[in-house]
Formats: sequence, C-alpha cells, structure tokens
Amino acid sequence: MLNISSKGPQAVPALTELARRQADGPVPIGDIARRREIPVQFLEAVFGTLRRAGVLQSQRGVKGGYSFARPPSEVTVLEVVEVLDGPLGAEAAGEDAIWPEAVDAVRAVLGGSTIAELAEREARAAGAGMYYI
Repeated sequence: MLNISSKGPQAVPALTELARRQADGPVPIGDIARRREIPVQFLEAVFGTLRRAGVLQSQRGVKGGYSFARPPSEVTVLEVVEVLDGPLGAEAAGEDAIWPEAVDAVRAVLGGSTIAELAEREARAAGAGMYYI
C-alpha cells in the first residue's frame, strides 16, 4: 500500500549532507558515506540512480564528487523517494477511502519538504547557520 524501501530514508540524510557542503564544490561520495555512516556501495548505487534522474551530477577526477544538478531547494523528499522506489501509493487507488487519504497525507508531507529545508533545519539544530549566495 505505502511501500518505502530503505533507499529513501538513507538517501535523504546523504543528500542533506551534500546540501550542507555544496559550497565547497563537488563532494566525494566516501566523505558523505563516512559522515552519515552509510555503506559506500549502497550510496554509489543510490546516487547513480539520482544522477540518471537529473537530481545529481557527478564530476570525475581529483576534485571530483557529487553535487546537485539543480538547487536543493527544488528537490523534494517525495521526488527522491519516487525516483528510488517508484510512485508512492499508486497501488492504493482502488482501496477503501482511508488508504488513499493516508497516501495523500504522506505525499503532502514529503512533497512539501525540500532537501534545502532539511539541511537548514539540521544546521539550526547543530547551531550553525547556512548561507546561500
């Protein structure tokens, strides 16, 4: 009915870390994996999918790594979940009224939350400000 694999819940903190460090240029995937305690191989697969979907871009070389293909303020948590797991709640369409309503509520929360907002919230909780130019 409402299937969200472990990909989304692990990808979102990694993307939040990337948003917090984006001013430094492309961020090596190993740095993100270490800071968020996510296996590198898992993150490589997830970031590869997000890159192919146009959410991220990658750069090879010594100063290589990942960065956002568009501003993190335009990337919603719902988009990330749906890129990784497919349309959220699509199978609830023919169910009793309560399930589509529940799916709509989850979609509204995830669709109303951007990666930039989560990064800002995290920075405030850590006592550090985020500045955008």
